[in-house]
Amino acid sequence: MTPSVSRRRLLTATCGAVVAGTAGCLARSADSEPPDPTESTAATAADNAYGTVYEDAIDSVVEIRTPKGSGTGFAFDESHVVTNAHVVGTASVVEVRFADGQWRSGSVAGADAHSDLAAVAVEDPPSSATPLPFVDDPPAVGREVVAIGNPFDLEGTITTGIVSGVDRSIPAPTGYSIPDAIQTDAAVNPGNSGGPLLTLEGAVAAVINSGGGDNVGFGISAALTERVVPDLVEEGAYDHSFLGASFTDVTPAVASANDLADRGGLLVVDIVGGGPAAGVLEPSPGTEYTGRGRVPVGGDVLLAVDGTALATKEDLESYLALETRPGDTVELTVRRDGTERSVSLELGTRPARRGPYR
Repeated sequence: MTPSVSRRRLLTATCGAVVAGTAGCLARSADSEPPDPTESTAATAADNAYGTVYEDAIDSVVEIRTPKGSGTGFAFDESHVVTNAHVVGTASVVEVRFADGQWRSGSVAGADAHSDLAAVAVEDPPSSATPLPFVDDPPAVGREVVAIGNPFDLEGTITTGIVSGVDRSIPAPTGYSIPDAIQTDAAVNPGNSGGPLLTLEGAVAAVINSGGGDNVGFGISAALTERVVPDLVEEGAYDHSFLGASFTDVTPAVASANDLADRGGLLVVDIVGGGPAAGVLEPSPGTEYTGRGRVPVGGDVLLAVDGTALATKEDLESYLALETRPGDTVELTVRRDGTERSVSLELGTRPARRGPYR
């Protein structure tokens, strides 16, 4: 999201740099070598790939303005756009500007701070603003992508990069984590929030969420977006599964302190009183000092959920977010007192704010 800024100052500085950088590149002396046609063809093909995805998508990408700032969104269906929850904030009505310059008033149909997603209903959008498709499968690391949005109120900006990482866990405004996130090195700046991260085939791989530093940006995965946004459109809210326990990865230090031969799984550190895991899982009763600091000892080690092995907390978060709903019963494989066993647990609904619990 972009707070109100002076576009004139930004554009003046940017254009000055562009003019200075290109002034010596426009002319070519008469006796210089002609360009290599092979190199020219390759450059044209690359330009066309990015240009094509931009031209196909730009009419579906919008700017969203609230009294506190602006961001980006894109057409989700014929009458709704998707954006970030932090872009709409507490607003119930926002202004939506389409690529052809038309403005519409939009009403926030629903927002979910846990996933940082929001759906905005727009009456009579331009016919050119067609819904953008989502990827069928998670994009592989190294796949080329483009981000389209409105950084620093510069409408319709495209930046390019690759998928730098998958299965990331990024902070949510509620204190929980957003699992299954996509990392990219495409430039992401204030104002890109809520915009699409697209493959060169024109499918949405993620909804841009944040930039964490130079060449490090993040987006909410297509898989999570497609689970959350339909409920925001229909119900105005989305309920996330809640197990009611906190965990730590079984690192070498934790494995050593607990005499565990295997380093996989998650050690149960604490349980929410009265929560879904109470009476089902056994938490660590204390800690032990080692050469690497204090580590929890005792308690269950969670090895798998519904047969899906767990190596990290992110594995558990992604499974709960993408495969379950509140009220579902899951089968947990745990190691307790050196013996593996299976226990059943009925998932609850995640509270609005968190302790360190999943």
